[in-house]
Amino acid sequence: MEAPFVVAVSRDGLHRFSKEPQESIELVEDLGVRGDAHAGTLVQHRSRVRRDPNQPNLRQVHLLQSDWLREAREAGHDVVPGSMGENVLTDGIDLLSLPEGTRLRLGDALVRITGLRNPCRQINDFSPGLLQLAVRRVDGVAIERRTGVMSVVERGGTVREGAPIRVELPDGPHSPLKAV
Repeated sequence: MEAPFVVAVSRDGLHRFSKEPQESIELVEDLGVRGDAHAGTLVQHRSRVRRDPNQPNLRQVHLLQSDWLREAREAGHDVVPGSMGENVLTDGIDLLSLPEGTRLRLGDALVRITGLRNPCRQINDFSPGLLQLAVRRVDGVAIERRTGVMSVVERGGTVREGAPIRVELPDGPHSPLKAV
């Protein structure tokens, strides 16, 4: 199996659904992606700001597996890197199976996974029917969220296409990811 790596990086200074692919992005400790609308120590996601603008920002960097984009394309959706609003598109790593608190070294930067991205209906505005791939029921009851993980920046650095990804699992008992 190939070692995990960064496929693409994206950012956008405006609150839009998709982000623009870049040659590189700069992660800033405790803040997020420099120049991205979701950077900040406090929550930046519009609906979460309306509920409580003083919550810590657990969604500074969004990571998504390239397998999901491939599956969406096979289902007829026109998606490319950045389409889902991800900052980092990955390959060779099952992000969704990692426990809460896992640290990922992205080149020389370090992020800590805080939870699952909670897809919203805007996904269907982007491409009708795409929400069915993003969220699905398991055993008719549990909800499986499939559009990546959210993280916070613990050590800043530049991240670019091709950067290796190293996984550092947390000590002690592992807790499954929950939506953040």
